[in-house]
Amino acid sequence: MSKWDVRFLRLAIEVSTWSKDRSTQVGAVIVGEDRTPGPYGYNGFPRFIDDEKEERHARPSKYDWTEHAERNAIYNAARMGVALKGSTIYVTHVPCTDCARAIIQVGITRVVTDASCMEGGFAERWSDAAETTREMLGEAGIPVELIKVTPEEG
Repeated sequence: MSKWDVRFLRLAIEVSTWSKDRSTQVGAVIVGEDRTPGPYGYNGFPRFIDDEKEERHARPSKYDWTEHAERNAIYNAARMGVALKGSTIYVTHVPCTDCARAIIQVGITRVVTDASCMEGGFAERWSDAAETTREMLGEAGIPVELIKVTPEEG
């Protein structure tokens, strides 16, 4: 773990606070090989979709309305014309299998995640998917590094 990993993971944590999700705020920041931060994303509804309608926030229908932070960051890169090959994604939670496939397909070569996401309710809901994600990314040669960020670091 480097001071840069801590800094970029903290940035992803800040981006996660922009999410209006009522239960889990997720943030992602993609960083180039030269440590230049680039596109970011948070979990939320697509652009121009009304995120004030309460019924859209209830499980399971919220999963139909919400895009994940990792894919939002990847889509933002596409909107800006930024190639992601060789980059690192910093994300506040372990990516789901859909996001893992996207990470592999765009050429991201490293995933850094906040270790604290594997504590509590999120871990209980996503532990099976997290195992599949780790297996998939591992087979693709993409390391997943879980680091714990403390206030005094970075």
